[in-house]
Formats: sequence, C-alpha cells, structure tokens
Amino acid sequence: MSRFILAVFATFGLFVFAGSRSHSATYFVAVDGDDSDAGSIEKPFATLMKAQESAEPGDTVFIRGGTYLVSESRVAKSTRWFAHVLRFDKSGRSAEPIRYWAYEDERPVFDFADVRPRNQRVHAFSVSGSWLHFRGIEVVGVQVTMRGHTQSICFSNEGDHNVFERLGMHDGMAIGFYATKGADNLIVNCDAYRNHDSVSEDGRGGNTDGFGYHPAKGGTGNVFRGCRAWFNSDDGFDCINASESVAFENCWAFNNGYSPEFKSLADGNGFKIGGFASAPASKLPRPMPRHLVKECLAVHNKNGGFYANHHPGGSDWINNVAYRNGTNFNMLCRTHDNSKDVPGYGHLLRGNVSHGSRGLIRNLNADKCELIDNSFQVERSLRDEDFASLDEQELLQPRQANGELPKIALLRLNVSGLIEDSVSRATEMDTTTSTQE
Repeated sequence: MSRFILAVFATFGLFVFAGSRSHSATYFVAVDGDDSDAGSIEKPFATLMKAQESAEPGDTVFIRGGTYLVSESRVAKSTRWFAHVLRFDKSGRSAEPIRYWAYEDERPVFDFADVRPRNQRVHAFSVSGSWLHFRGIEVVGVQVTMRGHTQSICFSNEGDHNVFERLGMHDGMAIGFYATKGADNLIVNCDAYRNHDSVSEDGRGGNTDGFGYHPAKGGTGNVFRGCRAWFNSDDGFDCINASESVAFENCWAFNNGYSPEFKSLADGNGFKIGGFASAPASKLPRPMPRHLVKECLAVHNKNGGFYANHHPGGSDWINNVAYRNGTNFNMLCRTHDNSKDVPGYGHLLRGNVSHGSRGLIRNLNADKCELIDNSFQVERSLRDEDFASLDEQELLQPRQANGELPKIALLRLNVSGLIEDSVSRATEMDTTTSTQE
C-alpha cells in the first residue's frame, strides 16, 4: 500500500512539474535584430512574431525603440477580406500574462505605410489571444485600399482579459482601437489621433473613429480609461451595436470630425454611446445594455460632445464636462422597439458641466430621466470667467511619466457656491489609472 501511495504522489508530482515553469523568461526585439538569434538583449529578435513563437505564459517581450518598417510580406494571416499583419494568437494565463512592452523609456514605432493589400482590410496588430498585455507601442501609417464601405484598424481585439496600455495610434487611415468580441479588456492611457481614411466611399473618413468597442453578447467588462482621441475623421469614442455595456472613464475627446486644418470631415461626435441604427426589435439585445460615461471631457467636436445615438434606453452620464461642441449633450433615444426617435429617457445625468455651445443639452425628456446637480439645471448660466482656463491647447500636453493624462486647468471652475459641489468635482478629474500590475 505504501509503495502504491508513493507511486501516486510521484506521478502527480511529475504532472505538476511538467505543467508549470520555475521562472519566467525575457525576450528582446530590436530594429537591428535577427530572428535566427536567441532573442537576448545582446542578440535580439527582429520581429514580434518570432518573439511570440518563443514566449510562454508569464514571459515578457521587450521591444527596443526605433522605427520598424513593416512590409506586406509580413502579413501573418490573409483571408478573403482581411489582412492580419501581426497576429497575436498565443494566450497567457491568469496571473501569467504574456507581455509585449516597450523597453524602459524607449518608444518603438511600427510603420505600416507599405502594407497595401488589394481589396483587403488591414488589421495591423490583430489580437485573438487572451491574457496579453501590450504597452508603449506606436502604430502609424495604416492604409485603406478598398473604395467601398470598409475600415482598417491599428489594434483589433478578439480576446479576453487583455490590457492595451500607453499605445499611440496616429497619422494613418485606420481606426485606433476596435473590437466586436472579448470580455474584461482594459484599454488604458492610449492616444488615437490624426486618423483619416481619404480613400473609401466619399473620402470623408466616415468609419475612422479613435476608439470603438461593439461587443457581442457575453462580451462584458470592457473599459476605456484615461484615453484621448482627437482629429479623427469620424468619432472619438463609439459603441454603436454593442450588445453588452461598455464603460468610458476619464477619457478626453476633442476636435473629432475635423482635419488638423479644421476642414469638416465625417460625423465628429466625441462620445457616441449606444444605438442600433435601424435594426428591427427582434435583433435587439435583451436586456438593453446600459453604458457608463464617467469623468470624461468633450471639447470642440463637430457634432455631439456626448451623444446617446438613438439608443433604445438610457445610460449613465456622471461628472462629465462638455465645451464648445456642436451640441454638448444630445440625449436622443429611440423607442424600446427601435421604431422611431424620441427625446431621451431613462438616462441618469449627475454632476455634468455644459458650457460654450448653443446646444447645452438637447433631445431630453427630463420627466423620464434622473437629473442631479448638473450645470444646465441651475438658474444662472455659466460664464467664461467662471473657469480657471479655456485654453484648449492644454489638451495636447504630453502625458505624465507614468502614462496618465496631463494635469490641466482647462474648464476647472474657479468659483464656489455657483452650483453643487458635485458639479465642481466634475472638472477636477482624477487621472489615476490602474492596469492591476
């Protein structure tokens, strides 16, 4: 009996040993690397795809600074309509993510200008794995080659429990970040700017948002936190056709719907929250998702700063600030069966500040919403002199060393007693974020 027990424990121990690793490994990728080398700091790999082959749960891939010119020959997966260029399909595990991080304070830039597959949508960083963490990467020059209704994407995600941190997605034709699948993903301290698809349809860039999450049923727990979107030809943040709730916390959207020369382009909403276009009632999700927009800032977007986008139900709008948008708060809804537009109902609006627009708030059925301590509820309207600063250039200040949003004076109230304290707190946004690492 004793020999049998010892044999069982010995076998069990063998399985445990075989299924776990005693330590995590570190790999390096560099512009002057070679995929035939070991991937060490002295002899780095040349490509992220080679690093992915070697990496296991718990490992870290450090990416050295410099510009990585990505060629069309690097497309990892090609289907009828899609070119997935850098395809991340290997997963980490809970508490053991695979990390793809910029090395120390260096900034790796991946330039996709030479990736122009005919009649395919380009997904530059295409993520289908789970428990992955991307940090400190820039993506530029992503192209559109199709003339009809289409879109290319800098970072696309299909996985769960992923973190996208301190990414810069700019100066291309593609959406910054986009997903229709996945749960419990965090997009934190990322910037998407100067993106305009001038090729497809009418050339106005009607599909080029800064950030979009449109989760299918079951895709819960997805959060944008501390992100900025500006000079994107369409919207800053968008969650149309989302079957689950999406949260936007402490994000900034400004100058969307314009080129950097302020030429009018596509829709230009700061935060387009919800909606299902003209979908029949049978196609709507049940229960209807209720989105959260909290401590966000919308400045000088062409159309709506905060826009309910015909959503057939309410959302939560808490401690947000809107300034100089076409309409600051547009709460337009549709009936529960999505058959016709109606003034907004079911919304919670608490502690919001609206200033500097002819449309401070529109399309709202106040009797069917919960309104608490918003600036548009007080008798005395806000004036320019009530704010510490109205200098919109502050929005472009560099991020703090830890990646958090810059601390700015823009739109902070400098008077007390004008409105409730909760409204004052709306302009003193907490830029603290967490990646739980």
